[in-house]
Amino acid sequence: MDQMKIADLKKHSIPFARTNTAASIRQLFNTLLPFLLLWTLAYASLSVSYWLTLPIAILAACFLVRTFIIFHDCCHQSFFQSRKANDVLGNLTGVLTHFPYEQWKNAHNIHHATSGNLDKRGVGDMWIMTVDEYLASPPLRKLAYRLYRNPFVMLVLGPLLVFMISNRMNRTGAKRREKLNTHLINAGILALYAGLVALFGWKSVLLVQAPILWVAGMMGIWLFYVQHQFEDSYFENDDKWSFVKAAVEGSSYYQLPRPLQWITGNIGFHHVHHLNPKVPNYNLEKTHLAIPPLQKAMTITLRSSLRSLRFRLWDENAKTFISFREGRATRKKLAAKQVIPINGGKAANGAR
Repeated sequence: MDQMKIADLKKHSIPFARTNTAASIRQLFNTLLPFLLLWTLAYASLSVSYWLTLPIAILAACFLVRTFIIFHDCCHQSFFQSRKANDVLGNLTGVLTHFPYEQWKNAHNIHHATSGNLDKRGVGDMWIMTVDEYLASPPLRKLAYRLYRNPFVMLVLGPLLVFMISNRMNRTGAKRREKLNTHLINAGILALYAGLVALFGWKSVLLVQAPILWVAGMMGIWLFYVQHQFEDSYFENDDKWSFVKAAVEGSSYYQLPRPLQWITGNIGFHHVHHLNPKVPNYNLEKTHLAIPPLQKAMTITLRSSLRSLRFRLWDENAKTFISFREGRATRKKLAAKQVIPINGGKAANGAR
């Protein structure tokens, strides 16, 4: 970051935060039309073999992820210039992706405003505990956290929990507009399935839609997880926290093969997105290439990203993610040196 003051980075990204209506419409066509075509092909293939249906459904799931990226841009008001157009498209794609537009928009904006801030966790982000917090927690809370961070629960059961439970309910403290929108999206989803079942029958809809949602959900959760959960990520308490540093150092550049980069709507350039969420997804790579300091962001690949599955706790002393086993070992080592109180948690946090 030596070539440019870190505080100037967002200013240099502003020229790329401009919506190109033609590019947005083009993306609608090359995303929604293939998704609808693949869904129809998956249904037609049921009469041949379900082993043919599954790969078609998996491909359709990829385009549902790309649809979610459009939904995501609408939440940031970056897909169209018109706020109304973004809201209308956001609600429509919210029905397709099964995400409540207003609820997710509000929670996700909080995530952007607080990402990497240890004192403002809990809304729009994944559950992260520090070593001290975990070791000071009662057994049931530790168990809940272990289950939450377990790869099987997170990636296999996670999509079911997201689509069937958390996305269908209003969050605590939601305002009237958000609550009504959640009910509207739920009604839209019910209407969508009622129409599909009337046309194709409940069994066919289940056999096609279930793998699409499950695979798309796994991909979405993985992308959200891995882009902030890398070894040397950025987390600070509020008095030391920096929005720009959290964006550039606490969000990764996920270097994906070109087909996957396209399918995921360039969201791998997550450091650029967090720096300036007004940059449309089709301008993220351009921004990355045009601003040299951004190219120094933490780069992870498909292979190296798998290591993040062992990251469970944030070590505030070493400023890194560690495993549960490493957390216990670190705690014992520090306690033996009398660096921090053995009972940890509140006492350790209060000593800072």
